[in-house]
Amino acid sequence: MTNFSDDVISGVTRHMNGDHMADNLLIARAFGYPGATSSTMVGVTGASGRWLVTDAEGEHELTVEWPGGPITERPEIRREVVALYTAACAKLGVPARDEHGAQPQSDAADASVDAPAAAPEDRPFSVVIRESSWSDHSDSEGATFMEDIMRGKGSLQDYIDLVAQHYFMYEALEAAADQVAADPRFAGFHSPSLVRLPALEADLVHLIGADWREQIVAVPATLEYAARMREVAAEGWAAGVVAHHYTRYLGDLSGGQYIAKRVAKQHDLPSAGIAFYDFSELGDLAEFKHQYRAALDVLGEQLDEAERARMLDEVRAAYAFNTAVFRDLGQAKLAVA
Repeated sequence: MTNFSDDVISGVTRHMNGDHMADNLLIARAFGYPGATSSTMVGVTGASGRWLVTDAEGEHELTVEWPGGPITERPEIRREVVALYTAACAKLGVPARDEHGAQPQSDAADASVDAPAAAPEDRPFSVVIRESSWSDHSDSEGATFMEDIMRGKGSLQDYIDLVAQHYFMYEALEAAADQVAADPRFAGFHSPSLVRLPALEADLVHLIGADWREQIVAVPATLEYAARMREVAAEGWAAGVVAHHYTRYLGDLSGGQYIAKRVAKQHDLPSAGIAFYDFSELGDLAEFKHQYRAALDVLGEQLDEAERARMLDEVRAAYAFNTAVFRDLGQAKLAVA
């Protein structure tokens, strides 16, 4: 059986939990838990996908084999996930949308009925961005750092190391947001309720102590990631800042909700230890993400073809930086083992 690297697993689960929560729920209801109220993708192997499912009886881990049989290559994962979604729709009697169709997905469980497919050039920009991320997580050697955290196998130190990297990332990102705040094209993206630095500082005080600043270290990939965000902001490139803003915030307020729940339960952490993932000030998260994607669509209409392509490249770069951070964390963990 093929065991995909942490880069690939984190990329796929981040994408599914950020943009395809309704699909996750349909798969859970069709393949084991018809009363499921939530479903989060937590793992990928060459034989199957894995989800953590919640229903009235509690929390369950669901493993579903790929419809087409075992796979070995990263691009095959998307094919099999789409096949699973289609099979789930057929089993539940729900019309399946065209996976290359016109509408972005909502987070409601009944979001499976979309409008007829549009030509590629007519797709909303949010859909173009979402689909562009599928193939941008390269395979590599290394430990399954993020998968261990998501499956409750990581240590408390692993989680602390992750929080530290988030601090360096968001320090750069939120400074970048401030630098382009006056640009009208950025106006629809950065709500004050999104700001994460105060929550990260509270988490680090709780997890490490008052001297946390002297104890945390950025891994090389995090330093490069932060440097790139600062470079984009210094250029005054609002669309580039949005590219990083989108990949971080929407991922952390989507799949991050599962991470917070898992880590809090495993390590008996109060809200101070997982404050980073508390986006309650935003109100309804599904509605916030809907509005965010609408803002992406508006931005896409304001950019010419070359600028849209450049922004998509920056989204891919942001995903690559993110997975490189996980790889560096895994390697650092092995080095001290």
